[in-house]
Amino acid sequence: MVGGHPARARPWAATIQRAQLAQTSRRTFRLSKRLSASLLSALYSFWVSQNAGLTPFAFYNPFDVASGQQIGSNYDPTGNNTQGRVTVVFRGNWAQATDVARTNLQGLELVEVA
Repeated sequence: MVGGHPARARPWAATIQRAQLAQTSRRTFRLSKRLSASLLSALYSFWVSQNAGLTPFAFYNPFDVASGQQIGSNYDPTGNNTQGRVTVVFRGNWAQATDVARTNLQGLELVEVA
């Protein structure tokens, strides 16, 4: 009895886990470009196709290039090039603010998963 009432079993138990979740740090990428309506629509369609962050995909970090190479030269639509390729998921909710002819996404970022 607790406080004169029969004790009830809790449907859940709260525990604190303080273990390290990953062996290495996870990189994050945040979109900082204002998007036109067509680019925003394409990104939204891709975000939906990735189940709003549940499905991982390959992202090419344009600044992670081999020495002497041009920024962005590592992109490979076939996926064979591993230089700068990062497996990521979307994190955050879709929130947008639209100005004249351009839209900013707020709080949506990519997080490395592997």
